[in-house]
Amino acid sequence: MPKMKTKKALAKRVKRTGSGKLKRSHAYISHFAANKTHKQKVQLRKPALVDKTDMKRIKYLIQD
Repeated sequence: MPKMKTKKALAKRVKRTGSGKLKRSHAYISHFAANKTHKQKVQLRKPALVDKTDMKRIKYLIQD
């Protein structure tokens, strides 16, 4: 049986940290920015970690 290919769309959106966790960017920043406070926009710029409940599913898709 052939190996499963990495899902490139997802691989471009997450990066692995030194400790093995997955880092992602926030949603809700690309448009409707005028309706958000400056504090919201600053906090959305920072990276976030993938939740542990999603780790198994995402690791399967990126084949790490």
